[in-house]
Amino acid sequence: MTNYVTGSTIKALREGKGFTQKQLAEQLAVSDKTVSKWETQKGLPDITLIEPLAQALGVSVAELLSGDCRINRNRSANLMRGHFYVCPICGNAIYATGEGAFSCCGVTLPPLETEEADAAHTLHVEQIEHEYYLSMEHPMSKTHYISFFAYVTGGRMQLLKLYPEQNPEGRFPVSGHGMLYAYCNRHGFLGVRI
Repeated sequence: MTNYVTGSTIKALREGKGFTQKQLAEQLAVSDKTVSKWETQKGLPDITLIEPLAQALGVSVAELLSGDCRINRNRSANLMRGHFYVCPICGNAIYATGEGAFSCCGVTLPPLETEEADAAHTLHVEQIEHEYYLSMEHPMSKTHYISFFAYVTGGRMQLLKLYPEQNPEGRFPVSGHGMLYAYCNRHGFLGVRI
């Protein structure tokens, strides 16, 4: 992380919880003047207070440090409302049932947005007995390839990792209506409803 917690973040989170400076200070065993100094940018919380401060304010340490707080609006954990995140450096793929604050290789990851398919990125889906067979006519070189296929329904998420030396194809057991996705390392996230 290149950021350190800011006074405006502390103040906004404290007020969001309905705490006075004194109430927050009591939870952290510091004075209310100390909290006031943090909020007015006249001082910074000691590193040993970052985790207790995040707990008191009801956020993760990453959210506290970045100032980017996420609210999970998917309390029922319907997987169709989840989000994929992919690291542009190492290709690490993360799936979360709600919005999150994720970073990998020092980069903050935005949630992927589904792109419109084009002629070079058409996902072919065929149901063979109890499986969906996915394929694409797509290059699979070290610099341009399909990184993964995913199949997401309301209660299940399946991911098939692909590598440049493979063909862009795979199978998923049918588990209901949902979305099939393909992630191209150059052109993004493509999806088709099934």
